[in-house]
Amino acid sequence: MLKILSPDQIKSLDAATIQREPITSIALMERACEAFIQWFSERFDPTKRIGIVCGTGNNGGDGLGIARILKEWGYPVKVWIVKGKESEDFKINLDRLKGKVEIDDFPASSKADIFSDRQILIDSIFGSGLSRAAEGIYAQAINEFNNHQGVRIAIDIPSGLFSDKHSAGVIARVHHTVSFQLPKLAFLFPENYQYVGQWHIADIGLDRSFIQSAQTPYYYLTRKSVKKILKPRSMFEHKGDHGKALLIAGSYGKMGACILSARACLRAGVGLLTAHIPRTGYSIVQSAVPEAMTSVDANNEFLSEVPPLDSYDVIGIGPGLGQSPETIKAFTKILAASKPMVIDADGLNILAANSDLLQAIPSECILTPHPKEFERLVGSWKDDFDRLEKQIRLSKEIKAVIILKGAHTSIATPAGNVYFNSTGNPGMAIGGAGDVLTGILTGLLAQKYSAEEAAIMGVYLHGLSGDLAAREKGMNSLISSDLIDFLPAAFKSIL
Repeated sequence: MLKILSPDQIKSLDAATIQREPITSIALMERACEAFIQWFSERFDPTKRIGIVCGTGNNGGDGLGIARILKEWGYPVKVWIVKGKESEDFKINLDRLKGKVEIDDFPASSKADIFSDRQILIDSIFGSGLSRAAEGIYAQAINEFNNHQGVRIAIDIPSGLFSDKHSAGVIARVHHTVSFQLPKLAFLFPENYQYVGQWHIADIGLDRSFIQSAQTPYYYLTRKSVKKILKPRSMFEHKGDHGKALLIAGSYGKMGACILSARACLRAGVGLLTAHIPRTGYSIVQSAVPEAMTSVDANNEFLSEVPPLDSYDVIGIGPGLGQSPETIKAFTKILAASKPMVIDADGLNILAANSDLLQAIPSECILTPHPKEFERLVGSWKDDFDRLEKQIRLSKEIKAVIILKGAHTSIATPAGNVYFNSTGNPGMAIGGAGDVLTGILTGLLAQKYSAEEAAIMGVYLHGLSGDLAAREKGMNSLISSDLIDFLPAAFKSIL
């Protein structure tokens, strides 16, 4: 998995690379410029008129180097410089560029549409080390940049955006951000999508040993990291070796949630699955999920009693459950059984309405709220960084893994680590997708994966199955059953 480092760590990483290779700082900058050009040239042809707006620090130096290479590759390029204190590498790249492309100072009182003849505009004003909001001529330049109607691209990070805290002030809004080596924490939050657009990683060969030893609580999931978790199956294993799971789900009118969870649990590889359901759902579940056994509640429409729990390794509870008084009483008793659990949907709503129950959550438990359910659990937040802190805090307090669902789903562990997902797409914003995730997690937890391992692998595979389904069916037509149908292919793709 990729580590997500702070601006200070990135600065130290650059320094370590320069010292250990060894390589000069200007040569490392040239390597970054070439990596950007490789990404750029695959998407935009040399007929496009390019404008680059540069600051005078090292991010601006990147912009100057990119301008020179683009010109060598036949692109029409013009550069604007927002004057300030010049870094040494900026000065070197400025000398290399003079006489090759048109260079203008960004004017203190520019007329409207200064960039109007450019089809693509590249932001190279500020890098990731920015610590205060853009002001004066810098804010003016960013505003002019944002007014441009063509394609807008940021080098490393949009100017004005803080990489590891909530941002304020004027910020560049781009369609693409090309970041070097590692993602920035800010890229992973909804509040920053309007600035970052689609982000891409360009590998510039920064020192691997430094990255490996760097300490961080933040990680970005990769196929390789998930593959390492997956346990191979041996020749003589049997169904009992793959766990016995109890799924407590469904109520009158909501048996579909139980079916989706049950089918996903089976596809995730559980050995034996029993669904505890109200009487009204018996024939429905038996017909729709013949591979699952059923345990029938005394009540016709909702959970009202605690089934025998001793023979089960894990419990998944919540999808379509309802919140009747009898259900809340039964849920409370089930928590007391101290089994590893996956709690979702109405299970989370019951916890939110009865906060004292949070302390009764067993160890090796996973909670899977979407943002609204999470808000019911912890209250509102000021911004997405504050929300992340609340997620980490809750995970530590109740010693459970908290999965906050959404784009780049975040997984917080009691140790304080956070894993951000790299799979999934907007087509998965559909009813029932969370029920599928609950089933996958329950199936993995039953197979003796730890809560952290199950969460990492389950979230990644859930998103990957959505990506595979979207490839074939398109995002607009996805339904939650598609996620289950493509789960086998998702497993195969990480082998």
